[in-house]
Amino acid sequence: MGKSNWLLSSLLGILFTGTVTAQGSHSFEIKDGQFIYDNKPVQIHSGEMHYARIPAPYWRHRLQMIKAMGLNTVATYVFWNYHNPSPGVWDFTTGSHNIREFLRIAKEEGMFVILRPGPYACAEWEFGGYPWWLLKDTNLVIRSYNQPFLDSCKTYINKLAAQVKDQLVSNGGPIIMVQVENEFGSYVAQRKDIPLAEHRRYNEAIHQLLIRSGLTGPFFTSDGSWLFDGGSIPGVLPAANGEDNVENLKKEVNKYHNNQGPYMVAEYYPGWLHHWTEPFPNIPTKQVTEQIKKYLTNDVNFNVYMVHGGTNFAFTSGANYDKDHDIQPDLTSYDYDAPITEAGWASAKYLAVRELMKQYVKYPVSDIPAQIPVITLPPIQLNRSMDVFDWKKTLKPVVADTPLTFETLNQGHGYVLYSKRFNQPMQGTLQIKGLRDYAVVYVNGKKVALLDRVKKQYTATIAIPANGILDILVENMGRINYGSEIVHNNKGIISPVLINDQVVTGNWNMYQLPFNRQPVVNAGKQKNGKAALYSGTFTITKPGDVFLDMHSWGKGIVFVNGHNLGRYWQVGPQQTLYLPGCWLKTGTNNIVVFEQLNEGIKPEIPTVMKPVLTELKSEN
Repeated sequence: MGKSNWLLSSLLGILFTGTVTAQGSHSFEIKDGQFIYDNKPVQIHSGEMHYARIPAPYWRHRLQMIKAMGLNTVATYVFWNYHNPSPGVWDFTTGSHNIREFLRIAKEEGMFVILRPGPYACAEWEFGGYPWWLLKDTNLVIRSYNQPFLDSCKTYINKLAAQVKDQLVSNGGPIIMVQVENEFGSYVAQRKDIPLAEHRRYNEAIHQLLIRSGLTGPFFTSDGSWLFDGGSIPGVLPAANGEDNVENLKKEVNKYHNNQGPYMVAEYYPGWLHHWTEPFPNIPTKQVTEQIKKYLTNDVNFNVYMVHGGTNFAFTSGANYDKDHDIQPDLTSYDYDAPITEAGWASAKYLAVRELMKQYVKYPVSDIPAQIPVITLPPIQLNRSMDVFDWKKTLKPVVADTPLTFETLNQGHGYVLYSKRFNQPMQGTLQIKGLRDYAVVYVNGKKVALLDRVKKQYTATIAIPANGILDILVENMGRINYGSEIVHNNKGIISPVLINDQVVTGNWNMYQLPFNRQPVVNAGKQKNGKAALYSGTFTITKPGDVFLDMHSWGKGIVFVNGHNLGRYWQVGPQQTLYLPGCWLKTGTNNIVVFEQLNEGIKPEIPTVMKPVLTELKSEN
């Protein structure tokens, strides 16, 4: 390209996209029914990507992918619990917690940013973004006009604002808009037991906390268009989620925004969320391009949710529920059938949307960056192992008359092994209606039952001999992130354990397995049926992304070089785990697996070139 043409192209990019292209402050406002950047109308073509779901070394690549799809904006939630894992502990600096670095890179790449700080996010994220320890305060009522909760929100919002308010576009940063709360209209519809006036009082209180923190907007709300009455705030732009009817969008926005736009679909879904034990949903490419074309030809601003989903590493995945399942835990993969795959690849959907955008936008669309290499390895050998009962001997239990919840034990995530010795024999029906969420039941170290909140399986037939030990290994599979049940999110065993309808009390021993760091595996005996730790090492000559093939394993979690890759489960549909190459090193790497079911395991893990996310199979 000649120099003069290059200059003209750059000027056109500045004029028509309003992307962040220079130092110094800029203006962005909602005025006369339009988005106005530096006194010129601008269209927002946004894609959603959550920095917490992407390894920080890959942020720039993923932002470049979004830009090369023809978008000029990235939207991101801020997850309160990601930055505030325990009371008084804040992390805005390490790894993928460094939101300022994410914003800096977005600005360097010429992208606007839409900030979605919550404090409620949903997003198929653990507890919808709320810190688990809020549940410890019995005076605190989440998502309500409740002073202890609002005080906690104020602390979070002020901490976040201190990190990012200088990154507002008015201060020379990339942030053009800030969302108030999230999908609050849905919650109003779900919680009809709370007066509408009280709901509105809460929503406005969050709005004011954001303003007073220095996050001065412009603000918007995000709801289904039929829920604007409960979720909108006077004077704040209502944006619609999932709205495919342009005329309806305009009619509903006009009703709540002084009879004028701008008109924005805050979440357009090119894919959908995925649960364990359920089919992986797919949305056809043609359906996606036709809908985006409808937005483009009608001057509708939009945000593609998700343009790139990433991964629910560690214990960050949330859960839903329905009439058939008391919990629907979300997959580790947050691929979402999005245009940019979990590993950052350009899908057929991506290429089709990119070609469409090139036809309609008035700014240059950049080249697609090179794909991060994928490598395969010889099967990774796990040559050390230790079963959970040998591990139990090294731990000091908490003792109480009745089983304690995770929250009472001051534990947010992972597992608790509940153990009790019986002086007299007991046999009959074990019942744990308060199981949250999955349990392997042992008698004298032998697996006798599986209990599963997904399937509403809360009972089992057991026989405990005199002086026998009952062990119940309970897994927290993620707190509910959406719906009225979000207020009931304690984990572990949250109600009495019964045998033949009699409450089992006295001398319960609770062994905590939070897995907040990679465990050390001391070689010991390991037998089929007993949950066990496995460890090994493998050698890398040149790091690249890896997909661990977990087909032959049962249920558990995997650590590599200290990074918790998340949960696997033989039921599917996910059968592989994504291991980012940036977490590997040339030379020796270490791996630890915690396997809960441990039936006929061959202690090795193959790798494959492509993920397997759509394969359902029966649990053994």
